[in-house]
Amino acid sequence: MDKLALILAIIGAVNWGSIGIFGFNIISFFLGGPLTMLSRVVFTIVGLAGIRCISLLFKEDKVHAHEKF
Repeated sequence: MDKLALILAIIGAVNWGSIGIFGFNIISFFLGGPLTMLSRVVFTIVGLAGIRCISLLFKEDKVHAHEKF
């Protein structure tokens, strides 16, 4: 679940980068415009994935969890 949320957040970040640099909305281009129902659903899912990724900031790293210095 975390990996899927991270992938969707990366897609959103790339889309925002494309908008910032080129003025081009990739998701809207492929889904028929920014106000179509499908685009709005994708934007919502990507936004929820970004919110889910907030929990990754507070998740303990399993690799270093057993190392106590």
